[in-house]
Amino acid sequence: MKSRHFLAAIAAAVAFAARAADPACSTYTGPHTTALVELYTSEGCDSCPAADHWLSSLFAQGFRPDQVVPLALHVDYWDYIGWKDPFAKGEFSVRQRKLAQMKRPVIVYTPQVLLQGRDFRRWSGGEFSEQVMRINSRPARARIALAIRAVAPDVIHAELSAMLIDATEQKNAAVYLAAYENKLASDVAAGENRGKRLEHDFVVREWIGPIGFGESLKLEEKRALPLLRGANAKNLGVAAFVQNRSTSEVLQALMLPVCES
Repeated sequence: MKSRHFLAAIAAAVAFAARAADPACSTYTGPHTTALVELYTSEGCDSCPAADHWLSSLFAQGFRPDQVVPLALHVDYWDYIGWKDPFAKGEFSVRQRKLAQMKRPVIVYTPQVLLQGRDFRRWSGGEFSEQVMRINSRPARARIALAIRAVAPDVIHAELSAMLIDATEQKNAAVYLAAYENKLASDVAAGENRGKRLEHDFVVREWIGPIGFGESLKLEEKRALPLLRGANAKNLGVAAFVQNRSTSEVLQALMLPVCES
């Protein structure tokens, strides 16, 4: 029975990936697991710029999008010290706390890197590469396909398909969808980083999820992800991942920059 479910899931995953590949701007995951890297950061934190720079440099270091999906989630709990982070959202602070509560000890700090949903403190050293290689060597436990249908001045229209390989994941698995923006910058006028110009990439501007699978092993969504006016389409993209809400483990991740017209 498990074998039949597995083969059916693979066949359906291939089918929806093929459908998603029709538009000019689309992509889908491969047979191995891509690592999700979440950086919880703030412009009000003087130890965060180094981590922001590290996240921005991952692809320059030689990593590929099929190996890592980097996302910067700016939290709002540093805003009280004099500088309000223009990219911060309270929901990111809530997510950080919820993920921390699944582990012992409960740890919330900035900058904090989560690798596959788990606290990872040694991000600046060689162990990061080793862990990413280990994650990449694992067979995919979910399939994801993304397509960007249109980009308006204030919204990205995206389509998502996701499928679980193992039916036992169905109860706790959920999909998350995010619009991100690169090449953002702030001239900080107060707080711990006063007088500095801070630059950021992969900054999450809009977040949707969790989206549960319900009674099915697959789901398909069409979503409009709002943007702030003035965003440069060349710097935008969409990311998606499947995560176990009970353990925080990330089953698969995918990113898609807006394609050049």
